[in-house]
Amino acid sequence: MSRHNTDFNILAATKFTTNGNGSKPAPMDIESIFGENAFGLDEMKSRLSVEVYETLLATIDRGEPIDPTIGDDVAQAMKEWAIERGATHFTHWFQPLTGSTAEKHDSFITPNKGGGAMARFSGKDLIQGEPDASSFPSGGLRATFEARGYTVWDPTSPAFIVENPKGSYLAIPTAFASWGGEALDAKTPLLRSMEVINKQALRVLKLFGTEGVAKVTSTVGVEQEYFLIDEQYYYRRPDLMTCGRTLVGAKPPRGQELDDHYFGSIPDRVLSCMLETEKELYRLGIPVKTRHNEVAPSQYEIAPIFENTNIACDHQQLTMITLQRIARKFGLVCLLHEKPFKGINGSGKHNNWSIATDTGMNLLEPGDNPHDNLQFLFFCAAVIKSVYRHQDLLRVSVASAANDHRLGANEAPPAIISIFLGDQLEDVFNQIEKGSATESKQGGSMSHGTPVLPNLPRHAGDRNRTSPFAFTGNKFEFRAVGSSQSVSFSNTVLNTIVAESLDEMATSLEASLASGASLEESAGDVIRAAVHESKAIIFGGDNYSEEWHAEAERRGLLNLKTTLDALDTMVSEKNITLFEKYNVLSEAELRSREEIWVEQYFLTINIEAETTESLARTMVMPAASSYLSSLVQTIEQGNSVGVSTTGVKEVADHIAAYIDELQVALSELIDNNKDLGGESVHDKALHMLNSVIPSMNKVRHATDRLERITSADLWPLPTYRDMLFVK
Repeated sequence: MSRHNTDFNILAATKFTTNGNGSKPAPMDIESIFGENAFGLDEMKSRLSVEVYETLLATIDRGEPIDPTIGDDVAQAMKEWAIERGATHFTHWFQPLTGSTAEKHDSFITPNKGGGAMARFSGKDLIQGEPDASSFPSGGLRATFEARGYTVWDPTSPAFIVENPKGSYLAIPTAFASWGGEALDAKTPLLRSMEVINKQALRVLKLFGTEGVAKVTSTVGVEQEYFLIDEQYYYRRPDLMTCGRTLVGAKPPRGQELDDHYFGSIPDRVLSCMLETEKELYRLGIPVKTRHNEVAPSQYEIAPIFENTNIACDHQQLTMITLQRIARKFGLVCLLHEKPFKGINGSGKHNNWSIATDTGMNLLEPGDNPHDNLQFLFFCAAVIKSVYRHQDLLRVSVASAANDHRLGANEAPPAIISIFLGDQLEDVFNQIEKGSATESKQGGSMSHGTPVLPNLPRHAGDRNRTSPFAFTGNKFEFRAVGSSQSVSFSNTVLNTIVAESLDEMATSLEASLASGASLEESAGDVIRAAVHESKAIIFGGDNYSEEWHAEAERRGLLNLKTTLDALDTMVSEKNITLFEKYNVLSEAELRSREEIWVEQYFLTINIEAETTESLARTMVMPAASSYLSSLVQTIEQGNSVGVSTTGVKEVADHIAAYIDELQVALSELIDNNKDLGGESVHDKALHMLNSVIPSMNKVRHATDRLERITSADLWPLPTYRDMLFVK
């Protein structure tokens, strides 16, 4: 049963060498490789006729309806490009409601009459596919026996090549719908929401007299946090393999207390993995910008620059896939779970959201004097109003069993949604509410007390890392999204709720202008009304404090602590009306998602509970019993020769007591997990929350006490010390 802990650590630590053959590493030419595995605009332009290219560009850039007659031409060019890059198959790459991606591969090869074969790929193949829809979550939209579903080409997101040492294939981003036309994926509602915010933002810009803008789109840049651990440890942890997180594990003597990992020097093996990952992302046309050590040991972050939200969401899924794939090449495993290790920081995504025009204008750019920037204040007020009105939907958009472990902890925002504006903007909106804004606070400059360091411009306000929704210069950063989650629904919600506020505010502005009031007076009144309605959502203090929880309750803000609390609000009349009004989700589509996410919560906890039971029964209990047996033998041998065994007996008593504690907790867990709590999935999910999770926590408590006292040679699981500090 011994795992020879010391030898195992040495093996893991010395396995990797940066440059075994001694040759100088080849430099990465980013400009030459960027986008080489994506069928982007340059590639399209070089392979398509001018007429076909311009027709396709009108859809991509201006959102005009796709002309299906160009399908064969685009398919031919795409096929030739893909085959040149070694592709033998193609797939419609889509995002079902599992939270991940899906694909079914078809060969380009088609038999001909002469007994040979030729490569074919038609416009019909490009535009429409037909995977089996019955095996994907539908939340009651489809019966099990109703199998037909369709994938439909999304021309606004570039097709790309996926490479393997044995070959390559062409992946075509698509939407996924049922035979009845209902959206069964994350992409379709997102595209609908982008149309809505485009329409309402253009309407506002027209009222402000902004000319030359043909299209407005939301933009996103997503910071991705993740852990990297040695794969040898991963495969010795059934909980990590099955659930993505450690269900047992004692906190090590050293965690993140010294704050020495954050922004520290990146270990060689990890840096090599990052460089290879970034190279593959560059080749896919994903503009990754930053990398660094995160707060927890073995935790890291990667972030791109802003892109069109639809493309950014596709690229975010590809980033997660690439991180996990490349890590394996370096003997590492990438953990994307929100809380893989208890007692240290979990992982999230920071969803940096803004609105931009096709002329390059960021509509959330305040300028040096935001009090004079009426158009910016109008759009910013619309965001504030939308977040206040739809706190529940924003919380729903980040709800999952995994994220419940993270939200409200020391590294993550609480489940209470609030907005941080910064000193400058908060002051400007306070002025507006009282009358009119006449000045903007300025930051000035900062000196360092030594002439060798240059003076720096100081921003007019500090940042607030505890805020779930913070204005950070020219964008809003939604910090509550979980690290393993798709960002598509969060951005669908953001687009839709902001579009609603823009719609209502534009209607008020139109009415005021029609009465003869000036633009400045009318816009000021509309902004003032929005701020007055929504000011309870603005908070610049410590979101982690108990005082804020009490203050938020006094303000009437929602505190939806768990996923089930949040999902209970999802299909309220308000939310059904919102999504149906703007044709983003029908009532049936919204209800289906609520049903799916409740079921996923139930299934996730059920799997974790069964895994906890298995670990405790087959690994922890035998290890502790073996150690107790060896202690009892030592006591008996000592007593037989008259040697004092008082200390050994004390340890044995502790072990025996902890084993008893574990067995009681384990019996409770087994009983609770067998009793699923009812017939409906909602009843089962509540049972998981109220009964099974507390039972799992009791098993963990007993197990972690045993880990701290059982001989390391007998303990069957890699410890936190092993996984977090052996790099």
